[in-house]
Amino acid sequence: MRVSAVRDALRRLEVDDLVLGLPDRCFPGAADEDVGIGSAYAPSAERFVELVHDLGYTGLQLGPQGETSEGNPSPYDGTLFARGRLSISLARLATDRAWAGLLEPEAVADLVRATPPGPADQIRWSYAHRAQRAGLRAAFARFAARRAGDALAARLDAFTRTAGSWLERDALHEALVEAHGEPSWRRWPTLDRRLFAPSADAEKRRSQLVAERSGAIARHAFEQFVAHGQHADFRARCRTLGLELWGDLQIGFSERDAWAYQELFLGGYALGAPPSRTNPEGQPWGYPIFDPAQPDAVAAFIEARAGKMFDEFDGMRVDHPHGYVCPWVYRTDTPDALAAVQGGARLFASPALPDHPALGPFAIARPEQLNADAARWADDWVVALEAAQVTRYGRLFDAIVAVARTRGRGADAVACEVLSTCPYPLRRVLAAHGLGRFRITQKADLRDPADVYRSENAEPADWVMLGNHDTRPVWLLVDEWRRTGTLAARARYLATRLEPVAGRREAFARRLVERPPLVAQAQLADLLACRARHLMVFFADAFGLRAVYNQGGVVAPDNWMLRLAPDWRRAWRTRLAADEALNLPFALAMALRARGDEDGLVARLDALAEAVRHAAD
Repeated sequence: MRVSAVRDALRRLEVDDLVLGLPDRCFPGAADEDVGIGSAYAPSAERFVELVHDLGYTGLQLGPQGETSEGNPSPYDGTLFARGRLSISLARLATDRAWAGLLEPEAVADLVRATPPGPADQIRWSYAHRAQRAGLRAAFARFAARRAGDALAARLDAFTRTAGSWLERDALHEALVEAHGEPSWRRWPTLDRRLFAPSADAEKRRSQLVAERSGAIARHAFEQFVAHGQHADFRARCRTLGLELWGDLQIGFSERDAWAYQELFLGGYALGAPPSRTNPEGQPWGYPIFDPAQPDAVAAFIEARAGKMFDEFDGMRVDHPHGYVCPWVYRTDTPDALAAVQGGARLFASPALPDHPALGPFAIARPEQLNADAARWADDWVVALEAAQVTRYGRLFDAIVAVARTRGRGADAVACEVLSTCPYPLRRVLAAHGLGRFRITQKADLRDPADVYRSENAEPADWVMLGNHDTRPVWLLVDEWRRTGTLAARARYLATRLEPVAGRREAFARRLVERPPLVAQAQLADLLACRARHLMVFFADAFGLRAVYNQGGVVAPDNWMLRLAPDWRRAWRTRLAADEALNLPFALAMALRARGDEDGLVARLDALAEAVRHAAD
């Protein structure tokens, strides 16, 4: 009954996607399988995903899933092709017949028991790395000992052949880290630093390494085979439930990929974020930038990346699409990186800048198409483009959409993370595909009717959300609005959005102020009632958490460490009873009433909302 009522309401509200954002490391774990980090592939994840479906979500969005390091937990700095070993469920290697008992159950139990104590909702990052390494080494040793005639061996061989285009580069990096005892490739011998340069010496060195480090290379291939196999199993389970699985195409490069694909990059410049409403000082990310002088090679790389993503997911969030269309770049020969990024420029819109003469040959926009009175990073720095210029700007982004179509998906399988800024070239490229932007309504400026984050300004192609992985949960914001005396203004605004009868709006707003948690429920209803057809709800908002997953631009030991605790269900039920976790039927009923609907479907949703509040654990 719940799913059918929710889906009926979503159809009536013309909402095509209602996606829960939950990085795989944030999944809750069971007591007999948890080594300090979540896994979407663990046995307990099956029950969680069934709940996500039963709540009425149409999809699940995982974060980037590349390999990360102990020293840098940001998933947006992970590898682009290789999957992170932390995502692997060791418990499945012991209990799932598909993996033929690659681990003894007692070996998993020992690793679980050794997990250090700490807050239940925090990942044990360093220990998880150690536990996964130990478990996977044991699994590989058992696999290698019985490899002849093993059914898994044939599957591994097939995987290795399919993944050969990227697997060798990743495996060689692993082997060289081990050989040199040095994780930074910039401190390796010269030949190893440029191992994929087009030279006979580099080719000879690669052949030598393949022979000398065959054991390490084979182990890496095995671990990637397991990670990819478990992901394929998980996607199949989601498909059985009718849940779409969304991936995340990060704009940044891991150190491993910066080494492996350095021949594709433009020297002397790096990719960053210019000053903006989101980051007033800008951010010197330090990511490499593609060389515009190699358009075919770069396009082939993008197609390979996007193709792999669409082979493994149903849809894809594109992180900072500006980086493919109109990247903000800064010089790497300036000691002060922050000053450098603040004095940077748009790669394809700098035809005659005296401080960036090297960018002139790459300009697409001409001087007369620029607004000399605007800041270089402003949305209106470029004010006019011809159709042929838009085509040139869109070459890499068009390649991503084209790959989606080859996999049987349309452009709407691409969600573009455009936040506070949307430069004119990017706006033209997105419009050519009928794509919208992100609108994070917690950031809405209630004093500015034209603000991009206000829900009434959303277009059908947009994705709307209360928050994302870089924002505070809505529950913290409600506390802040109450503490700072701005809750009443937010309530009045929501009343204009959700109460169709003007004479009732004052009472509606007063009710929200008297019960502050209802402001969060109304914020969700506001999303559901707006024109956007795509919604994403981050897990911290959905389950009533008051801790921050990531503080953007901040390096801190607790960043990226939030997860659902093992007893998440009990805590969630307690919050639901107090309206301190999102109640989807309640918000849907509110959204339908905003349209003037008051019928059987709304009554069904009201009954469901009460059942949700009073459901037993």
